[in-house]
Amino acid sequence: MTFYTCFDDEGGVIARCQTSQDIEVLRRMGRPIKRIKEMRNEESVVCSLTGSPSDFNMDY
Repeated sequence: MTFYTCFDDEGGVIARCQTSQDIEVLRRMGRPIKRIKEMRNEESVVCSLTGSPSDFNMDY
């Protein structure tokens, strides 16, 4: 399973997403996504252990 971290233009984390559809939802909501980075396996393990990546997205 692949997870993504979305960043704004200042390098701040906007959200952690599981699918490209999640990223598109954030864009449609007007979030200023400037960069998307695929998470490393060890980073994504934390997401899968703590629940859905959308748990990190306060806008959902």
